[in-house]
Amino acid sequence: MLIAVPDGPRPGARAAFRGWRARRPFWGGLLLALAGGEILLTEKASLKVVMHIGMQGLAGYLLPSLMALLGLLILFNPAQRLFYSLTGVLLSLGTWVTSNLGGFFIGLLLGVTGSCLTFGWLPDQEPRVSRRKRRKQARAAARTVAEGAQGTAA
Repeated sequence: MLIAVPDGPRPGARAAFRGWRARRPFWGGLLLALAGGEILLTEKASLKVVMHIGMQGLAGYLLPSLMALLGLLILFNPAQRLFYSLTGVLLSLGTWVTSNLGGFFIGLLLGVTGSCLTFGWLPDQEPRVSRRKRRKQARAAARTVAEGAQGTAA
């Protein structure tokens, strides 16, 4: 039995995930989704009590649910990131009133931070090069220049 092996090295799951993550505002979406989940977990009232209270109680569950949804939408549909981030920051600030001071400030701060990271993300940026690679490239360039200078002097 003969198995065909592709010509080049096959990227692993980690490299594929890294490439997927680089093409979207990953950390902003993740923080916004986590903020919605954290605020939902800090809610103490049962759904029966919420229905008895009315719209104010329902907003305590609705806003963090929408925050979690917006975080996921940022991850899977980054083309609309500006609208999602602006809506996310407004919802995060709205949880101050509706959901235990925004999940005891933690969810509020995570939501605002995630929304700001998403708003500031630019899709056309070059991938960051680590400091080690930059130093290695600078040393190689300096070596090339030094060898060129020695070659012209001789």
